[in-house]
Amino acid sequence: MSEKNLLLGDEALALGALHAGLSGVYAYPGTPSTEITEYIQLHPLTKEGNVHSHWTTNEKTAMEGALGMSYAGKRALVCFKHVGLNVCADPFMGSAMTGANGGLVIASCDDPSMHSSQNEQDSRFYGAFAMMPVFEPSNQQEAYDMARAAFDYSEKRGIPVLMRLTTRMSHSRAVVESWGDIRRQNSLHYPANPRQWVTLPVNARVRNRQLIKDYATFEEDAVESKFNWLRKGADNSLGIIACGIAYNYLMENFPDGCPYPVLKVSQYPFPRKLALELASMVKTILVLEEGQPLVEERLRGVFETGYTIKGRIDNTVPRDGELTPDAVRAALGLPKLPAYEASEVVAPRPPALCQGCGHRDFFTALNNVLKDYEGARVFGDIGCYTLGWMPPFHSLHTCVEMGASVTMANGAAYSGTWPAVAVIGDSTFTHSGMTGLLDCINENADVVVCISDNLTTGMTGGQDSAGTGKLEAICAGLGVDPAHIRTIVPLPKNYPDMEKVIREEVEYHGVSVIISRRECIQTLKRHAAKK
Repeated sequence: MSEKNLLLGDEALALGALHAGLSGVYAYPGTPSTEITEYIQLHPLTKEGNVHSHWTTNEKTAMEGALGMSYAGKRALVCFKHVGLNVCADPFMGSAMTGANGGLVIASCDDPSMHSSQNEQDSRFYGAFAMMPVFEPSNQQEAYDMARAAFDYSEKRGIPVLMRLTTRMSHSRAVVESWGDIRRQNSLHYPANPRQWVTLPVNARVRNRQLIKDYATFEEDAVESKFNWLRKGADNSLGIIACGIAYNYLMENFPDGCPYPVLKVSQYPFPRKLALELASMVKTILVLEEGQPLVEERLRGVFETGYTIKGRIDNTVPRDGELTPDAVRAALGLPKLPAYEASEVVAPRPPALCQGCGHRDFFTALNNVLKDYEGARVFGDIGCYTLGWMPPFHSLHTCVEMGASVTMANGAAYSGTWPAVAVIGDSTFTHSGMTGLLDCINENADVVVCISDNLTTGMTGGQDSAGTGKLEAICAGLGVDPAHIRTIVPLPKNYPDMEKVIREEVEYHGVSVIISRRECIQTLKRHAAKK
């Protein structure tokens, strides 16, 4: 029996995956993808079916774990934010070569406007790069329906499927009607062609040629997909290609129906046959897509001369930031809708570290020491503590991506920077900082690595951290001299002791690790409330 629920896009995808017979979700938390895994973790079907739902150490291990489950014939879901796709690019690209046995769906949630990210990259490019099908829902109901369709397609064609959501799709709610039937999980079964899963050149060359042929089939499937279609319009002065959530925004501006011919695209490779059919009706085409102009660029190789193509490239739609219904309205030349004036009572507030956060006390102590060193540079990383760049601390000089703090400090130290200090969180350290520390150890770099340990993955809501209770042992196991693995407790009353430890390790010319440990104030409150 079907039922209706008010769900986030993330939750709709998660519920669809569970109803499709999911055996495991493998994920590293990151906005806007986190709620997919959290929903699965709390759902009764997860416990009932013993569905794997533990957080992984990083996105690469998530992708590899899910690939192993697919090899064993089970259906697996991988979840992360768009920059996490960079972290797992090696196994992601490799999975296109091995193919899938059990259904394998990779959910990558992009973040246009960079609400909580360092870039606006568009995951659809990765799909084309890997020659992998991409599904992109236009609304929450489609996110639910696509989950099953993606698992089915993965098993039908023996290929992983990339499913792309964006922030607004992930974090907005709509009523979703779920299916009446819930599938059983797949039984254990192994690939019919085991050679395909061993990517030695002798096997990979054969598989690469097959994948090229299959990609042409994927495009034919996209033309026939129920998620892609072309509708004629009464006014042929303009044709519109609307991708994913852009179709939703288009229809918000035409509640009584769009007067122009519309090609809706939610499954890739891009269905060129449908685009050519649209082109037979019109001479001007507006491309609406959330993210970068992937489709718009490809159209220029599909159509003959004589067509006008509008979109992000010619700034008919703003080149950066989220696509919005208002931006679509402007691109269509429709009059502006009345806007609400901003309240004078509510002032904009920049992000800041929580009151009572241990990072605050650590940065205060670090600043007190480093003000005595003219050439000091502090290399930051991704996490709550990145806000140490903001006032009143102004502690950090760089922040590039997860794990970069340690290796950048190493490179700067080798170049003559002193003192070179890296600041990294506990979860980020186990995610991608350990290998950088090993480089420092092997080179006996003159660096101080500060692990700000708040005993959780704080920035994404307090998920488990893979290094909790293990950081000292990990650092010693990698080869840091135990005499220079120091632990401090960041509290105002401890400033003299904290500053003494930091100064001693700055003056030590070798690899030092300072672990600043105090539980995240938010998880502390939640734990206290439970008690």
